[in-house]
Amino acid sequence: MGKTLLSRIDPVAQAERLAAGLQLKDSALYLCPSPLYGYGLELILKKLQPNSALLCVEADENLFSLSQNSLSQNALFQGALEGNANGRNFALVRETDGESLCAFVRKKWGMRVFRRVEVIRLTGGWQLFPQLYNDLETALRREITVEWGNAMTLIRLGRLYARNLIRNLAFLSDGDAGELNFASAPVLALGAGPSLDPILDELSNLFGGKIPGPLERSFKIICADTCLLALVEREILPDLVVILESQHWNIGDFIGLRGRKIDAAIDLSSLPASARVLDGKRWLYATPWTELGLFTRLEKEKLLPETFVPMGSVGLNVVALALRTGSGPVLTGGLDFSYTLDAYHARSTPGHRELLDRQNRFKSLIKADAAFRDGTFSAVSKTGKQVRSNPAMRNYRDLFEQEFGGNPRLLDIMGSGLPLGTKTVSPTEAFAILNGDAGAVREEFSNEQPQTSTNKREKVAAFIRREMDILKTLKETLTGAIPLEPARLETLLDTADYLWAHFPECAGTGRRPPGTDLSFLKRVRVEIDPFEKLWSMTIEKLVEPHSL
Repeated sequence: MGKTLLSRIDPVAQAERLAAGLQLKDSALYLCPSPLYGYGLELILKKLQPNSALLCVEADENLFSLSQNSLSQNALFQGALEGNANGRNFALVRETDGESLCAFVRKKWGMRVFRRVEVIRLTGGWQLFPQLYNDLETALRREITVEWGNAMTLIRLGRLYARNLIRNLAFLSDGDAGELNFASAPVLALGAGPSLDPILDELSNLFGGKIPGPLERSFKIICADTCLLALVEREILPDLVVILESQHWNIGDFIGLRGRKIDAAIDLSSLPASARVLDGKRWLYATPWTELGLFTRLEKEKLLPETFVPMGSVGLNVVALALRTGSGPVLTGGLDFSYTLDAYHARSTPGHRELLDRQNRFKSLIKADAAFRDGTFSAVSKTGKQVRSNPAMRNYRDLFEQEFGGNPRLLDIMGSGLPLGTKTVSPTEAFAILNGDAGAVREEFSNEQPQTSTNKREKVAAFIRREMDILKTLKETLTGAIPLEPARLETLLDTADYLWAHFPECAGTGRRPPGTDLSFLKRVRVEIDPFEKLWSMTIEKLVEPHSL
């Protein structure tokens, strides 16, 4: 191959000098590409902090066997190679895929164990596949960043998600998003990006001045709640609006729309007040934000609605629902993940209205401070023009491509947004697809309706009573009203995990302190009363459904 993988003079001494000179950090995952004979690894392993680990990766099959055979001769590495607990802080794998490597790290060491990835090159073996090893490093860094980002979100919003879920259980008898069926009808899936305006303008012109209403058109429209006002102002009624946001500002997306007959797909963790604004049919879906026994129990009782992978973006949820509700083509528009100096959202959306409301002789429509703040960057749109974006938007774009990029049913209408990794079509081509013969285009729902609304309300009420009994028993155990049984306490804590899943040391880890940790138990006790009240309020609404 023409490459020297080891020093020709003294490869052992050179590797050990490199290892000895390393300043090892706390909570670090050390990635060693192509360790070959493992020279220097023993020294690193002895210097590792208890909460750090050494991960050796070899892409070449023959070199992997070489490393495995060489390291198996050393008792220090035998435990890891044999898969027992003695090798907890070391692993040798043959891997060429970043996603698989991240899955291995999660399985072996768990979530939120490492804060950083450090690369150690003790041999020249990495030169055989430099790009591959660089990609693996990038994947691990991204995974750790996502893990900690998700944890911060859970710490901040995890309690709110759980509270919203409990309150939204009152709507479970309305409908399950899994029952939606748009058959083979084409679906127009819309977000609130700046490109929505020219897309709707051109489609309206192609349709003769106005996009037809739900009863007149052969295609369906599913939109994000953030762009609902923009559609209504154009007299365009969607077949379904998707609601995800859990915080109070979501109400701004529905200003002036109270009582409108518009169907809504509502996430279990979304703001309950949003579900009460519109007067159309409610369809519940779930995006489990973390592993909870509560979700497992709902699923066991056949009460958990249609479930989607949590993606954190209502625009991505729109596309996921559009793909799940039928078999026809899905055309996306307004999913930009970018903006321009004077346009962050489509016209008439809450963000655009706020910008107009604040405009005066001292404040321009151009928000240069936001467009050029630290972290933002210039990017090339689908049209080849320069737009602005930021890391969060870019991550959502990357997630879009990861989840949907290979789907042949998905088409993106040309606009000013970032490329999404799917086939792009012009508005004229989109019009032809939307206005074409879609076959048996109709709206159907599941024929299997084993539960009436009344029966389902009764089932939800019974479920809530059991949850209240769990909290009551846990509270009595913690207050000494009933004798403490350590094993029973541990079971109760695991069952009512939504009480502590947002605690800083627990968020995103799937772990909690033991039942002997007094500080932990005190914090759990504080959480119980508010959740008991929420369960009680929800069951009252089920008894009197008109109060919803």
